[in-house]
Amino acid sequence: MSEINRRGLLAGAAATAAFGALPVWQARAQAQNTIRIGVLNDQSGLYRDVNGPGSVSCVRQAIADSGVTQRGINVEVLVGDHQNRPDVGSNIARQWMDRDGVDVILDVPTSSVALAINTVVRERNKIFLNSSAATSDLTGAQCSPNTIHWTYDTYMLAKSTGGAMVRAGGDTWFFLTADYAFGHALERDTSNFVRAAGGRVLGGVRTPFPGTDFSGFLVQAQASRAKVIGLANAGGDTINSIKQAAEFGLTRRGVKLAALLMFISDVHSLGLETAQGLVCTETFYWDLNDRTRAFTQRVLPSMPNQLRPGMGQAGCYSAVIHYLKAVADMGAQQAKASGIETVNRMKAMPTDDDAMGQGSIRPDGRRIQPSYLFEVKSPGESRGAWDYYKLLQTTPAEEAFRPLSEGGCSLVRS
Repeated sequence: MSEINRRGLLAGAAATAAFGALPVWQARAQAQNTIRIGVLNDQSGLYRDVNGPGSVSCVRQAIADSGVTQRGINVEVLVGDHQNRPDVGSNIARQWMDRDGVDVILDVPTSSVALAINTVVRERNKIFLNSSAATSDLTGAQCSPNTIHWTYDTYMLAKSTGGAMVRAGGDTWFFLTADYAFGHALERDTSNFVRAAGGRVLGGVRTPFPGTDFSGFLVQAQASRAKVIGLANAGGDTINSIKQAAEFGLTRRGVKLAALLMFISDVHSLGLETAQGLVCTETFYWDLNDRTRAFTQRVLPSMPNQLRPGMGQAGCYSAVIHYLKAVADMGAQQAKASGIETVNRMKAMPTDDDAMGQGSIRPDGRRIQPSYLFEVKSPGESRGAWDYYKLLQTTPAEEAFRPLSEGGCSLVRS
């Protein structure tokens, strides 16, 4: 068990001990009025900056902003490190729900882990609010009445970033694909958009996950003579791929890099000199509007190393805000009794918060909102710290994600 998970479980045990010190009737009443949220993500590996402690900070900010504690509802947060392994994630989830009374599991980057958690949560009729896994299968063939998929998915990323690259003349592609569920889904969805637009996929290679040396794979990509190298990876893998492509001078030779999933923390790590000109799709940017700037100012003091929140972390804030609205509407005891009932209440309510703005939740569990195509600024264009993006285009919410009728979700009536 990881150290961060032990800390989370100890916090839960301390809370249980505190209940036990009360009279039995009072302890039971307090437990019935206490919501427990388990934040499960990568706290120590290549997605640490993308999610990690920053997601926890955003969850705690959401609890503070929701005002539910002033209404007598207690909210506790447990934290676990799934180490990007489905077996580790599943074991933590089972222990949280079976022993520690966790009502909601949140965040869960790494699609293979998310798909495993999706099953575990459904078996126990709890709630899974996924902000950071990308696989569109969560609202497709593996959709669940207990799951809501927030923030982004492979279909949306492929349509926005992949479609833009083809329209700009990038009609031949070669993929560097992280060899697990997320990479496979992102390559699949992007390939479909490339072909639909008249482009061709010349080849691809599956890369170890996580990886450090992409030089051999980049040589294969260059040999294909593809105009675009599609990076179907994320986090540290994306950063290393882009750095090594720059060292080889691929972009100077006219090859375009399509960072199909890139976060602002990745741009920060790369620096504008290396990242300038890259395009990426996000559903949140800290400097997008007055509301996103206000949210960022509130959460920034608790963000690790003063990193600006990325879309996965902002999605955690948005999901918790909406969940707690449903809890306040239903009452904690009723919300804890049935995950499906609470998810249905969430689907019936429009979403709105400072981080992600207005949106809605479809019957398949897909939370929809506009997506934004950004280009990374050059050093000369940036006006100051973290001024990294310029907006190229906005895709409306109803067009950004896969049509409801095409996902194959069993929850959708034909």
